[in-house]
Amino acid sequence: MKVLITGGGTGGHIYPALAIAKKIKEDYSDSKILYVGTRNSMESEIIPKEGFEFQAIRVKGFARKLSFDTLKSLKEVFLGLNDARKVIKDFSPNIVIGTGGYVCGPVVLTASLKGIPTLIHEQNALPGITNKILSRFVDKVALSFEESKKHFKNHKKLVITGNPIRESILNINKNESYKSLNISPNKKVVLSFGGSWGQKKLNEAMLRVIEKNVNNRTIQVIHVTGKRLYEDFMKGLKSKGIDISLNENITVVPYLFEMPKAQAISDLVIISAGAISIAEVTAIGSPCIVIPKSYTTDNHQEFNARAVENNGAGIMILEKDLDGNRLNTLILDLLNDKKRLDKMAVNSRKLGKVDATRKIVKIITNLADR
Repeated sequence: MKVLITGGGTGGHIYPALAIAKKIKEDYSDSKILYVGTRNSMESEIIPKEGFEFQAIRVKGFARKLSFDTLKSLKEVFLGLNDARKVIKDFSPNIVIGTGGYVCGPVVLTASLKGIPTLIHEQNALPGITNKILSRFVDKVALSFEESKKHFKNHKKLVITGNPIRESILNINKNESYKSLNISPNKKVVLSFGGSWGQKKLNEAMLRVIEKNVNNRTIQVIHVTGKRLYEDFMKGLKSKGIDISLNENITVVPYLFEMPKAQAISDLVIISAGAISIAEVTAIGSPCIVIPKSYTTDNHQEFNARAVENNGAGIMILEKDLDGNRLNTLILDLLNDKKRLDKMAVNSRKLGKVDATRKIVKIITNLADR
């Protein structure tokens, strides 16, 4: 089976694609997989390191307002369609899969017009414009949220699969995780992170939370600032006279490579509303406080967060309503209300889809075998 996968621009598009590619390779060792993205992009760095063949095409996203840039983008669209045609002709895939981002447009559209089976995956509760357009041409649309259905016209194409996640998330030894992270199993654990790039508003609130709990020996806080925001966060702690090296209950890091372990041992997780973060947290059934980033395209993170809250798996706080005192009060109230936390954990687990990757690969193989 020859599989062409395309998607890029952000980790939210790339990591689901990577999970699908790895599962296909695991189930079909003789399969050939080609990943198509853009040059000088996240995917151009990540995909080759993961051992998959990568090829770049020329394509550019559209500006929201009509301008000279729009004309340049139109030119790139035609160049991208031509590049996509050449790639598809040379690779001759049995199926083409798109996981979002503007690079998907010319690749998936070209494949569909050539009669090659196609599938797109939508990670968010509010679909992106590329996937909404492509849904009219593809054979199947895999969705992560039930709430997404109303944004698509042909419901016969839709399948609720959930978001593909790292399998390592589901196979964590908690006792080993406590030791590895130097965390006590006898105290409550709060984990907070604002996605791979961090979240400025969450960091500002967590400064206050840490200040109020630096001497609280009943809880442990692990806060991931994001690499670009780490230095400013540490300066903020210093300005408040806080030296976390003297407090074993507070851990602050720019990036956490052992995130699955931290998620597995946390009693409460505070996250932005990226689709992958939500998928991982709900897959392991963690109660959560969800703070959607207000500057995302079409405000899609708020739709993701509302889906979590509406299903009783977490509590949403909009960035405009967020401050450290409010967040701290909510954290302590939840940690002291075991019945409420347990109910949120049950609902989180119900919302989570642990077999999303398997479901998607099954759809892919059925389409490829037509």
